[in-house]
Amino acid sequence: MEITPFPTWPDVASGLVATAAGRAPADLVVINARVVLVQTREVMDGWQVAIKQGRFAYVGPDAAHCIGDGTQVQDLDGKYLLPGLCDGHMHIESGMLTPAEFARAVIPHGTTSMFTDPHEIANVFGLRGVRLMHDEALMQPVNIWTQMPSCAPSAPGLETTGYEIGPEDVAEAMAWPGIIGLGEMMNFPGVVNGSQQMLAEIAETQKAGKTVGGHYASPDLGPAFHAYAAGGPADDHEGTSETDAIARMRQGMRSMIRLGSAWYDIESQITAITERGLDPRNMIICTDDCFAKTLVEEGHMNRAVRHAIECGCDPLIALQMATINAATHFGLEREIGQIAPGRRADMIVTSDLEALPIEAVYGRGVMVAEAGQVLVDCPHLKWPDDTRASVHLGRALKAADFEIRSDAERVTANVIGVVENQAPTKALIKDLPVRDGIVEPDGIAQIALVERHRGTGGVVNGFVSGFGYGPGMAMASTVAHDSHHMIVVGTDRAMMAQAANRLAEVGGGVTLWRDGVEQALVELPIAGLMSDAPAAEVAAKVTRLVEAMGDAGCTLNNAYMQHSLLALVVIPELRISDLGLVDVRTFELTEVLQ
Repeated sequence: MEITPFPTWPDVASGLVATAAGRAPADLVVINARVVLVQTREVMDGWQVAIKQGRFAYVGPDAAHCIGDGTQVQDLDGKYLLPGLCDGHMHIESGMLTPAEFARAVIPHGTTSMFTDPHEIANVFGLRGVRLMHDEALMQPVNIWTQMPSCAPSAPGLETTGYEIGPEDVAEAMAWPGIIGLGEMMNFPGVVNGSQQMLAEIAETQKAGKTVGGHYASPDLGPAFHAYAAGGPADDHEGTSETDAIARMRQGMRSMIRLGSAWYDIESQITAITERGLDPRNMIICTDDCFAKTLVEEGHMNRAVRHAIECGCDPLIALQMATINAATHFGLEREIGQIAPGRRADMIVTSDLEALPIEAVYGRGVMVAEAGQVLVDCPHLKWPDDTRASVHLGRALKAADFEIRSDAERVTANVIGVVENQAPTKALIKDLPVRDGIVEPDGIAQIALVERHRGTGGVVNGFVSGFGYGPGMAMASTVAHDSHHMIVVGTDRAMMAQAANRLAEVGGGVTLWRDGVEQALVELPIAGLMSDAPAAEVAAKVTRLVEAMGDAGCTLNNAYMQHSLLALVVIPELRISDLGLVDVRTFELTEVLQ
């Protein structure tokens, strides 16, 4: 499908001026509204809004002069009219959906602008994968801007990805129409230590006049943090405490506070605004990672804004954090994020600013959703055949591939400790028995990283604690942030082999096996990361997966996210990669058995 760029403000300025002056009729006039002006933090009772060519032309007390032949008039009967919500940092692939289906899922929840970093597909298909995501994003009836991924691999020397990203790729992408900046700079040790590649990627972005995304996943707020800020990242979403939020804002960064499917970091950081009284202009609400199940059952940015309000934030300030603050951060304050002349006519109708029911959604002046139903098409890109054939194990795996052997009677092991609702893990030390030369991790699970990009047949084994799984089970996933090999967690090595082989058979996704039977399967055929099926269908399969995880003994909230992050070698403390067990405190490989 050919992508038709949305007309710029200069393209339509003459029409906007004529409509605002009363010389030309508006396409749509909204009357009897309580218009929320996030730019001044006011609610204007009885104001009216006139829209022409997808943009606001007039915003004021009386738009009668804008009404003429062909003008549609919408009476809101005293309901609120507020700007469409903006997600300042997110990954579409985390929803297990393509951009088209992700858009279809979030539009009814009032999200009309997204700033998305497709670094998941970058690890599988490189710059070509990013371009495919970028192109489908531009086809949608709402605004999806793309941040060029910065780190593939996320930590050079500690993992091997399907493709690598370098400064020349960043420079090329900066000329694409939908690129808004550089994706989260996860290799913070590289920046701190003066990596010329990382600094070159930042420089290419800054030369293009675009925004550099941050990712400082360390509690150390000493010289290393200051060095990272000096390197150029303009925001950060990895904070988990009030201290983190304040530190970032004091360094001139935007603190992005997130509520995703597994990240609950708003409550602990928004106190910088609600209790400490800092300027809220430097705080942005985002989701980072949201599953299809969360989108279908709970919402998207509306869910995050409601949560901020429940945490004591003034509703108008919370709305600023989800609209104009994000727009300003990315240099789009004149384009989105507020109801004001010239801006894209992205708006939400609601009857309650705190409960925030999304009753109708407009994108670029067109009603795109009403009463939870999408009213417009979300076009699909034709994904190339090879993007649906990305799982290459090289051979059928067997139980013996998952053995960890020792000549001792007992061993001391480094074990990954999962922490509920948090991205960081704990570096645990466990004393484990050995039977018949094989380490048997009684009471905890094994974890394996299976290479799936080049068909090497490689399997790296380790141990993980915290899931609570009982005997005779295994779960495998080709969503394995960020290298996206395959993560297998299990308490039965034969089941681990079956789960891994099953994903090779279906082309990627997530599967859970117990007692020799597949209990759940979520097919993700595109890059082993996404489905182009509707969100409700994917969510139903994810629901079955969650149930199967519970049946296998897991009680953690959103445990699948914890599973999929176990290979993310830039977040402390222990992770696993295709090269071995990684101690992220020192950014070095370490042994499984001490």
